[in-house]
Amino acid sequence: MQPLAANSTSRPGALTITPFNGTVTVRFSDAIIASTERAKVVHEDGHDPVFYIPFEDIYFDLLEKTNTTTHSPLKGTASYWRVHAVGGAADDFMWAYETPDTPAKPIARHGAFDPDKARIDADPAEDKRHTPHIPE
Repeated sequence: MQPLAANSTSRPGALTITPFNGTVTVRFSDAIIASTERAKVVHEDGHDPVFYIPFEDIYFDLLEKTNTTTHSPLKGTASYWRVHAVGGAADDFMWAYETPDTPAKPIARHGAFDPDKARIDADPAEDKRHTPHIPE
């Protein structure tokens, strides 16, 4: 996973959501669980940055919703999913704020993945404007 710089302009308790310019792929064992070029990055004070992937780019046939929920004062109530793939399983593998509070509206219908259980690869897009020209 590419390291992401913390948002140095945020105030205590701030939530910043930005698009990620590139591809994010989530794997469990050898199975691809999600892949997108439309990920969002959530920066929240006191937490590592987290990738959120649109539901349309998540393979829900490998996930099963559980009864687990948690509450965030900035984002609202999160629901959790278990993964079943390649002969293995992991509880609380993915979470999502299906109807988030106002500051987190941009991540509605997006899922995030536990980095201790998933392999999350973030590949930034090449910026063609800054590619050096190599003379022949």
